[in-house]
Amino acid sequence: MKVRVTEDYEEMSDVAAELALQQIRKKPDSVLGLTAGSSPLGLYQRLQAAYREGTVDFSRVRIFTLSEYIGLDETDEQSFAYYTRKHFCEGLNLAEENIYMPNGMADDIAQECARYGKAIEAAGGIDMMILGIGPNAHIGFNEPGPVFVPETHVVELSEATRAANARFFDNPADVPYWAVSMGMRDIMFARHILLLASGPGKTEALVLALGGDITPKAPASVLQLHRGAVVIADETAARRLPKELRGRR
Repeated sequence: MKVRVTEDYEEMSDVAAELALQQIRKKPDSVLGLTAGSSPLGLYQRLQAAYREGTVDFSRVRIFTLSEYIGLDETDEQSFAYYTRKHFCEGLNLAEENIYMPNGMADDIAQECARYGKAIEAAGGIDMMILGIGPNAHIGFNEPGPVFVPETHVVELSEATRAANARFFDNPADVPYWAVSMGMRDIMFARHILLLASGPGKTEALVLALGGDITPKAPASVLQLHRGAVVIADETAARRLPKELRGRR
């Protein structure tokens, strides 16, 4: 695992975008795992800009979203499906059949989890996984717990996660209690991983993930074992990381 500390969010997004573009140009049929939230927005905007400029082609790229709230339709503005279509897919020449998202409205959620896991396997796994990190060091919706859950699964969201995501909802009480999340096996089997962290709200999470033991109580800590993982964090997020972990700008 490598750690790259940048001056600010804009530089973090620049560095992440360059790595993602290198991946797609090298392998035009790349399989990307995508997270939602504020951390990857700058990266996604830069990928859209590169496509408009004609420097990258997405026609063969396949995408898998990391998670989805249970009970939200894909047309709901707070769903991750809606977020992904608006902030990543919009304006790109992605083929509709290459867009994979878990269905939070499925009648049988356990069956939907199994279906999604098989789809990832059939695609050959993830080439590049783009992750954010929650305030309790969760990745995807893999919450702190007694074990790492390997497969796509149903998650009861912690109060810390619901509180962190409440800013996206008009009423904090509307934040769902349950979600579907890609499991740790598919995340760790990704050939490359980019974890993005920006702002003071991610400082403690980075310390838990990078500065301590590998434990399911801090799910992102498992990335310490991944040879292809790159953590890109701005100064405010990385300010408490020990010097030996901080890479050069």
